[in-house]
Amino acid sequence: MAWIAAALTVDARNVEILSDALLEAGAVSVDVTDAHAGTPEEHALFAEPGEPAGGEWKSSRVSALFEAGDDFRQRVKTALRAAGLDPQTKIEFAEVADQDWVRATQSQFQPVRVSSRLWVVPTWHAAPDPAAINLVIDPGLAFGTGTHPTTRLCLGWLDAHLRGGESVLDYGCGSGILGIAALKLGAARATGVDIDAQALLAARHNAMQNQVQMEFIAAESGTPEAADIVLANILANPLKLLAPLLARLTRPRGRILLSGVLEHQAGEVADAYRAAFAVEQTAREDGWVLLSGTKR
Repeated sequence: MAWIAAALTVDARNVEILSDALLEAGAVSVDVTDAHAGTPEEHALFAEPGEPAGGEWKSSRVSALFEAGDDFRQRVKTALRAAGLDPQTKIEFAEVADQDWVRATQSQFQPVRVSSRLWVVPTWHAAPDPAAINLVIDPGLAFGTGTHPTTRLCLGWLDAHLRGGESVLDYGCGSGILGIAALKLGAARATGVDIDAQALLAARHNAMQNQVQMEFIAAESGTPEAADIVLANILANPLKLLAPLLARLTRPRGRILLSGVLEHQAGEVADAYRAAFAVEQTAREDGWVLLSGTKR
């Protein structure tokens, strides 16, 4: 069976009503993402513990999937009218061939070599180098598969700088990959914090897959203990917002690692941390940079 994906961009106040209208019009699924994802205007729905989350994207890309045999164009226009929107709104249609969706998804994730001794291996693959330190990761619904430059930059830093015996805090842990790597590289303790309940479930599962003991905390439930090394692989805006908190969570003379920062954002992110840290740009890859600092 072939499918048709219909995508359009709307502002925040219309996302929910349009999504409901599309489902009512016969869409089999609706997906909502930040219309500015992958650009400097990307907005993370993030907040410090105890504060409301970042709310909603100012502009969202709403994608609906229809069976190709349906009168999908008319169905989308019907949904637009039901949502009180202009039926002449620009809509992008694309044919989506039927396939084995599980196999197609898995094919996107292959083993990734981070260094001479460190690999990231999806759960459905055999380890290319059984003698290496293999991070067995099931991507699930959480960010952190080892394929993105920001994750690779953090893993490379841990591989090069972790001496063993440190306590590590990963704030915005996603799949848990960085804390798991730290433990496998010799850290004494690792804690992961995230605002996403699905991410915490995926991270706990990944920790069990790797046979490591790692603590996971929901961001809104409390503040974790301070650590020798604090990692935050998020985005520039939440990193700036979190600077006071992450400084408090880093022990004196401890190290902080900041990732998810584009090259042109590095200066402003570093400035947010200079009061507490001696910050420097450590590495870069594909337009992303890694900042590290030692607490004063």
